[in-house]
Amino acid sequence: MARIAYILLCHKDPEGIIAQARRLTAAGDFVAIHFDGRAKQADFDKIRDSLSNNPAVTFATRRAKCGWGEWSLVEATLLAVEAAVDSFPRATHFYMLSGDCMPIKTAEFAHSFLDRDEVDYIESFDFFNSEWIKTGIKEERLIYRHWFNERNQKSLFYASMNLQRRLGLQRKVPSDIQMQIGSQWWCLRRRTIEWILDFVRRRKDVMRFFRTTWIPDETFFQTLVRHLVPEHEIRTRTLTFLMFTDYGMPVTFYNDHYDLLLSQDYLFARKISPDAKDLKERLGKLYVARNVRFSISNEGRSLFTFLAGRGRIGRRFAPRFWENEGSLGRERTLMMVTCKKWHVAKRMVDRMRRVTNLPALDYLFNEGSTPLPDLGGIQSNLEKRTRHRRALVRMLFDYWQSNKLIFCIDPANVDLMQDFYNDKANVRLLEIECDFTDEYLIGHATRVGLAGEQTPQETIDRLLPTIRYDVKFESDRLRDAGFVNFYRLRESGTVDENTVALAGFLDIPMDKAREIAATEYLYVD
Repeated sequence: MARIAYILLCHKDPEGIIAQARRLTAAGDFVAIHFDGRAKQADFDKIRDSLSNNPAVTFATRRAKCGWGEWSLVEATLLAVEAAVDSFPRATHFYMLSGDCMPIKTAEFAHSFLDRDEVDYIESFDFFNSEWIKTGIKEERLIYRHWFNERNQKSLFYASMNLQRRLGLQRKVPSDIQMQIGSQWWCLRRRTIEWILDFVRRRKDVMRFFRTTWIPDETFFQTLVRHLVPEHEIRTRTLTFLMFTDYGMPVTFYNDHYDLLLSQDYLFARKISPDAKDLKERLGKLYVARNVRFSISNEGRSLFTFLAGRGRIGRRFAPRFWENEGSLGRERTLMMVTCKKWHVAKRMVDRMRRVTNLPALDYLFNEGSTPLPDLGGIQSNLEKRTRHRRALVRMLFDYWQSNKLIFCIDPANVDLMQDFYNDKANVRLLEIECDFTDEYLIGHATRVGLAGEQTPQETIDRLLPTIRYDVKFESDRLRDAGFVNFYRLRESGTVDENTVALAGFLDIPMDKAREIAATEYLYVD
């Protein structure tokens, strides 16, 4: 059976570290602690004295002074790993943790999970070809030597890098390794750890290289594991659940996140708020519990993105216009059909196309699969379409040699609608107002990843009012935007009422509009 040696890197909260070590070892596992050399000696003495009688706890032989982004974090990890290997010969797996991490499964579940497959769990993506790094420097992390910390020595950090650039002092990655990158929270088998420690002793050239790279805790173990372990024995994922805000900061979990955390397909979570004492107590008891069944729905990230964004629309950012693409043309008429039930809008637009013979498209800026003619690459993905939206629509007018064009757009895309309304063209908007049953909203939540087949009913019950309000909020925003030439169809409206709206929107005779409005299958779910 799996026995885990937890590699615990910490720098504060001695009481929390002591409690963490005791709960992890109570389930039969081990803990190797590295306490930051910059932290108070008194705090370290308290931890060491409190755990001195616990044979399942060991400490790194020395305390490295750690700095974010520096080699010292890898050095601290290696010191704790070496102590764990020497002290715990029965450990089968080595799991990286911080003082902010807590278990979200039982030890019984974790051991069974690790016994299931003979593999290592570590994110390891190609450094140069992946998009793992979202912002900031990339190859500069490696090709220049970094002796200063960007966080507290910013001017020296960039002066040093720019001087190396001017002098042509770029260096190459060691020729026989392929650089990888990923999260620093990994779980590796004992054999893999022993291979890494042997590699560290043999390859002084690689060690010299990594010591002056920037943020090596995201590249060192990730690269060495991929270099030493067969690919089929690597699962490119972390077993620690963590999320980041759109500011690039880790999401902090609090007392009311217990059910959400347990439903994620992970063994641990970070970071847990120091103030979430009830959450820590419940998770601590959970780890040593027996015969607990978990319902894994794994919708945490989608839920966070959805819920965190609800109150921000129109509040955090003013409408943004990235390019000035020129006018679509004063003589042209652009007609946008918006509806939260995409299949309803698509059916409506298809009927418009058939009855009027006007060029009409589905969700041009929302679905990458929407069929489009070849326009030289500008249509190739949603990012390009949105960034060059006016140019794209102008090219579509030209392609069909038409002065009228219809397309669908999601109600959430108010900024795009507003941008088109700012054009010199004649712009019209048609909202299709639908009825939403609970069943439909649950299906919508599943389709967009807010819920899964295993999501508990109580989570669904809490989520439904928020989704329903969100749909209503989007409709209210459209009405508050003050769009001219704004027409509305209602699923509950009569054929006569909807005929009038369609005739005005499309500028067509009433009999043609009635032909569209009377279509029977438009609103069928």
